[in-house]
Amino acid sequence: MRFLDRLQPLALMALRLVLGIIMLAHGYSKLFGGFHKHAALLSSVGLPWWLAYFSTSAEVGGGILLIVGLFTRCAALAVCIDLAVAIWKVHWKNGLIAEHGYEFPLAIATIAFALVFLGGGPISLDSVRKGGGGWGKQ
Repeated sequence: MRFLDRLQPLALMALRLVLGIIMLAHGYSKLFGGFHKHAALLSSVGLPWWLAYFSTSAEVGGGILLIVGLFTRCAALAVCIDLAVAIWKVHWKNGLIAEHGYEFPLAIATIAFALVFLGGGPISLDSVRKGGGGWGKQ
Protein backbone atom coordinates (compact mmCIF):
# COMPACT_ATOMS: atom_id res chain seq x y z
CA MET A 1 0.00 0.00 0.00
CA ARG A 2 2.96 2.36 0.34
CA PHE A 3 3.03 2.43 -3.46
CA LEU A 4 -0.47 3.91 -3.47
CA ASP A 5 0.50 6.38 -0.75
CA ARG A 6 3.27 7.67 -2.99
CA LEU A 7 0.70 8.34 -5.73
CA GLN A 8 -1.44 10.64 -3.57
CA PRO A 9 0.09 13.74 -5.20
CA LEU A 10 -1.30 12.51 -8.54
CA ALA A 11 -4.74 12.13 -7.00
CA LEU A 12 -4.68 15.71 -5.72
CA MET A 13 -3.52 16.94 -9.10
CA ALA A 14 -6.32 15.00 -10.81
CA LEU A 15 -8.92 16.49 -8.47
CA ARG A 16 -7.59 20.01 -9.10
CA LEU A 17 -7.44 19.58 -12.86
CA VAL A 18 -10.90 18.07 -13.24
CA LEU A 19 -12.54 20.61 -10.95
CA GLY A 20 -10.64 23.49 -12.56
CA ILE A 21 -11.56 22.45 -16.10
CA ILE A 22 -15.23 21.99 -15.19
CA MET A 23 -15.42 25.36 -13.45
CA LEU A 24 -13.53 27.16 -16.21
CA ALA A 25 -15.89 25.69 -18.82
CA HIS A 26 -18.96 26.81 -16.87
CA GLY A 27 -17.56 30.27 -16.19
CA TYR A 28 -16.29 30.78 -19.74
CA SER A 29 -19.81 30.66 -21.17
CA LYS A 30 -20.93 33.25 -18.62
CA LEU A 31 -17.94 35.50 -19.21
CA PHE A 32 -18.18 35.42 -23.00
CA GLY A 33 -21.78 35.94 -23.98
CA GLY A 34 -23.97 34.69 -21.16
CA PHE A 35 -23.28 37.12 -18.34
CA HIS A 36 -26.58 39.02 -18.64
CA LYS A 37 -28.51 35.75 -18.70
CA HIS A 38 -26.63 34.59 -15.60
CA ALA A 39 -27.31 37.91 -13.81
CA ALA A 40 -31.01 37.58 -14.71
CA LEU A 41 -31.06 34.03 -13.35
CA LEU A 42 -29.61 35.23 -10.04
CA SER A 43 -32.24 37.97 -9.85
CA SER A 44 -35.01 35.48 -10.59
CA VAL A 45 -34.02 33.31 -7.61
CA GLY A 46 -33.92 36.28 -5.22
CA LEU A 47 -30.21 37.13 -5.26
CA PRO A 48 -28.77 40.51 -6.27
CA TRP A 49 -27.82 40.53 -9.95
CA TRP A 50 -24.34 41.88 -9.17
CA LEU A 51 -23.41 38.61 -7.45
CA ALA A 52 -22.99 37.33 -11.01
CA TYR A 53 -19.61 39.08 -10.98
CA PHE A 54 -18.50 37.06 -7.95
CA SER A 55 -19.94 33.83 -9.31
CA THR A 56 -18.29 34.25 -12.70
CA SER A 57 -14.99 35.22 -11.05
CA ALA A 58 -15.13 32.15 -8.80
CA GLU A 59 -15.73 29.93 -11.81
CA VAL A 60 -13.23 31.44 -14.26
CA GLY A 61 -10.56 32.68 -11.85
CA GLY A 62 -11.00 29.79 -9.46
CA GLY A 63 -10.87 27.32 -12.33
CA ILE A 64 -7.60 28.74 -13.63
CA LEU A 65 -6.05 28.84 -10.15
CA LEU A 66 -7.08 25.24 -9.50
CA ILE A 67 -5.63 24.04 -12.79
CA VAL A 68 -2.20 25.49 -11.99
CA GLY A 69 -2.46 24.81 -8.27
CA LEU A 70 -1.98 28.38 -7.10
CA PHE A 71 -3.85 29.61 -4.00
CA THR A 72 -5.65 26.28 -4.20
CA ARG A 73 -7.39 26.48 -0.84
CA CYS A 74 -8.81 29.96 -1.52
CA ALA A 75 -9.90 29.05 -5.04
CA ALA A 76 -11.52 25.84 -3.82
CA LEU A 77 -13.36 27.74 -1.08
CA ALA A 78 -14.72 30.24 -3.64
CA VAL A 79 -15.85 27.38 -5.88
CA CYS A 80 -17.41 25.54 -2.93
CA ILE A 81 -19.39 28.62 -1.90
CA ASP A 82 -20.45 29.25 -5.52
CA LEU A 83 -21.73 25.69 -5.85
CA ALA A 84 -23.41 25.69 -2.42
CA VAL A 85 -25.41 28.77 -3.44
CA ALA A 86 -26.24 27.18 -6.82
CA ILE A 87 -27.50 24.03 -5.09
CA TRP A 88 -29.49 26.02 -2.55
CA LYS A 89 -31.09 28.52 -4.93
CA VAL A 90 -31.37 26.60 -8.22
CA HIS A 91 -30.95 22.83 -8.02
CA TRP A 92 -32.36 21.78 -4.62
CA LYS A 93 -36.01 22.04 -5.67
CA ASN A 94 -35.39 19.55 -8.51
CA GLY A 95 -34.16 16.78 -6.22
CA LEU A 96 -30.97 14.77 -6.23
CA ILE A 97 -31.07 12.90 -9.55
CA ALA A 98 -33.82 14.67 -11.48
CA GLU A 99 -33.12 16.81 -14.53
CA HIS A 100 -31.25 19.90 -13.27
CA GLY A 101 -30.97 18.21 -9.90
CA TYR A 102 -28.16 18.73 -7.44
CA GLU A 103 -26.29 15.46 -7.97
CA PHE A 104 -23.52 16.92 -10.19
CA PRO A 105 -23.12 20.26 -8.36
CA LEU A 106 -22.95 18.35 -5.07
CA ALA A 107 -20.23 16.05 -6.39
CA ILE A 108 -18.04 18.89 -7.61
CA ALA A 109 -18.74 20.96 -4.47
CA THR A 110 -17.47 17.98 -2.47
CA ILE A 111 -14.26 17.92 -4.51
CA ALA A 112 -13.83 21.64 -3.83
CA PHE A 113 -14.55 21.09 -0.13
CA ALA A 114 -11.87 18.39 0.05
CA LEU A 115 -9.32 20.64 -1.68
CA VAL A 116 -9.97 23.40 0.87
CA PHE A 117 -8.55 21.05 3.51
CA LEU A 118 -6.04 19.05 1.45
CA GLY A 119 -4.52 21.90 -0.55
CA GLY A 120 -2.93 21.62 -3.96
CA GLY A 121 -0.38 18.97 -3.06
CA PRO A 122 3.25 18.73 -4.09
CA ILE A 123 2.48 18.92 -7.84
CA SER A 124 1.28 22.51 -7.72
CA LEU A 125 2.52 26.07 -7.86
CA ASP A 126 1.53 26.33 -4.20
CA SER A 127 4.23 23.79 -3.39
CA VAL A 128 6.82 25.66 -5.43
CA ARG A 129 5.74 28.97 -3.89
CA LYS A 130 6.21 27.55 -0.39
CA GLY A 131 9.64 26.22 -1.27
CA GLY A 132 8.56 22.58 -1.50
CA GLY A 133 10.13 22.22 -4.91
CA GLY A 134 7.47 19.90 -6.28
CA TRP A 135 6.73 16.20 -6.12
CA GLY A 136 10.22 14.77 -5.95
CA LYS A 137 11.36 17.08 -3.11
CA GLN A 138 9.16 15.81 -0.27
